[in-house]
Amino acid sequence: MILSRYIARRFFWTVTQVFFVFWAIMLMIDMVEQLRRFSNQDIGLSGAFRLALVNTPESLYRILPLIMVLSAIALFLALARSSELVVIRAAGRSGLRFLVAPVAVALLIGAGAVGILNPLVAATQKEYDRLYALAARGADSTLSISENGLWLRQGSEDGQTVIQARRANADGTVLFGATFLTFGPDALPAARILAEEARLVPGAWQLVGAKSWDLTDPNPERSAATLPDGTELPSNLTAEGIRDSFGTPSSVPFWDLRDYIAGLEAAGFSARSHLVWYHMELAQPLLLAAMVMVAAGFTMRHARFGGTGFLVLMAVLGGFAIFFLRNFAQVLGENGQVPVLLAAWTAPVASILLALGLFLHVEDG
Repeated sequence: MILSRYIARRFFWTVTQVFFVFWAIMLMIDMVEQLRRFSNQDIGLSGAFRLALVNTPESLYRILPLIMVLSAIALFLALARSSELVVIRAAGRSGLRFLVAPVAVALLIGAGAVGILNPLVAATQKEYDRLYALAARGADSTLSISENGLWLRQGSEDGQTVIQARRANADGTVLFGATFLTFGPDALPAARILAEEARLVPGAWQLVGAKSWDLTDPNPERSAATLPDGTELPSNLTAEGIRDSFGTPSSVPFWDLRDYIAGLEAAGFSARSHLVWYHMELAQPLLLAAMVMVAAGFTMRHARFGGTGFLVLMAVLGGFAIFFLRNFAQVLGENGQVPVLLAAWTAPVASILLALGLFLHVEDG
């Protein structure tokens, strides 16, 4: 038990060190990218640092499996070079029993990443999207899904417009039962428009069956007017912008993902990509455990046997191959070419079985 705790603690600190090394490198790279991207806006070092600070966690979270395989390689190489691995084997500890501690730590880190780090990443990603929109356009445009339907907000120099619709088509460019509430530059309500259908065309919403009320009038009902079909309401939204607003599953906290999927489906959108992401998050601990086992299969041997560099290269390539296959399966699942469960669980489960087979083969000589 004492030995297992020692190995687990050693592996945890190795993962922590590798994680922060990657974080520092990616933070500097992202700062340079933000300075280049917003060179015309002159956001300065502080603005670039703030954008990079909230953008980096999402990238780090995506490469967490690669961080895990590199950490496992570093642990096994350190134990081999200090001869601790030889001492552990001489004490009668089998390879599989030795591997229990780092695999358990990987499972715990995976569970913590999904339950704790995932919501933090979702929050920072939303903040980055907001800051990016303000820096790029000077106005905010957002979308949200709730049990009451679809909510949109579009902004311009003339004010803000809040849009609510009972349902929408698959990409959010056609709204049914839409309500437009326009606010002036003074943030006071200016007009309210109800439309049976609103279709997004370049630069405007095209309304059908619409009626408008002037909220600046003392009696808005008396000045209500029926708008002819085809009336256009100016908009800076695009189909791509709407899809991007709800098309990133990582921007939704894991604990809210099931309700968000239900809201998407109720609003008429396809929630397949979010469902794939949800199951991939559930499989995340198994994927991290598979990375540890792959590293062990190649590098958990005495350094005097030689060929260490080649084995490290094979372990890294094996980790990258699993990472690539997992992302490839995600794309196939989101496109509907394979079932959701198959896309999310095949790569982690198959990787564990293959890594276990490799490890047993090495152990048996």
